[in-house]
Amino acid sequence: MRTLLPEGWDAPIGYANGIEVAAGRLVFIAGQVGWNARQVFESEAIAPQFEQALRNVLAVLAQAGGQPQHICRITAFCCDKPAYLAARGELGAIWRRLMGRHYPAMSMIFVADLLDSPGKIELEATAVLPPG
Repeated sequence: MRTLLPEGWDAPIGYANGIEVAAGRLVFIAGQVGWNARQVFESEAIAPQFEQALRNVLAVLAQAGGQPQHICRITAFCCDKPAYLAARGELGAIWRRLMGRHYPAMSMIFVADLLDSPGKIELEATAVLPPG
């Protein structure tokens, strides 16, 4: 896996502009919200929901034999932009704790609402595992 940064571009903070993968097994992870294994939200705050959603992504990935560094792309859907902006430092700390310094290609999309209430953020991911 190789991070793509065009010549002359400033390095992005907290994500990659692009990721190149030569070959491997593709894993597509559906949108995961911040609820536990019993589909219960334990918090209405964005940071705990983000942490749980990311843990859920990693649990699905682990089921396929993958690890955080295999994630090439994450799309985040958030319905509370002010809460997201206010929590960026805390979200970054959660990211580094669970993902280390691995930053895949990412998009953040602000939406009116999520299907599962009181969800504030949803994460979907694509990973490429080594062939095998």
